[in-house]
Amino acid sequence: MRYLAEPFILGTLKRGRSVEQFLGPAGTPERPGVRWVEIRPARGSYEVYLHVALDCEPLTGDLDSLPPLFDDEEEDFGLLLATMSEPLAAMHAAESQTGAALERWVNQSMAGDEYRDYVLAGRPATTPDDQPWPTPQSSAARAATS
Repeated sequence: MRYLAEPFILGTLKRGRSVEQFLGPAGTPERPGVRWVEIRPARGSYEVYLHVALDCEPLTGDLDSLPPLFDDEEEDFGLLLATMSEPLAAMHAAESQTGAALERWVNQSMAGDEYRDYVLAGRPATTPDDQPWPTPQSSAARAATS
């Protein structure tokens, strides 16, 4: 089973490990990209990052190896959306700002498998369970993906 149940997500974060979620396509047809959200433990808090990368490596499952979608993001890859004191609050922040779904969180680096599945499926317009891809909810998240 790829996806983590909420108790496992919270346990993973409390152990100092990140969780991620692939959020699907971003950018434009001329410059296609993909995005994913990460919750990262950091010195007693939990940071929520939105990553937006160029969809240019069809054979990789390593999202971190993809270049940023926009050239000016090379130095600062990943947009910090929130810093929360509790892991559950960070999950709620990620979900409310990026459209992430509670039932689709995976362990660190597993979002790359989701990306690989997305590529192999021909970059579909919907999620694997035939739902629309999440859309950013906060203005900062929307600005980062367009």
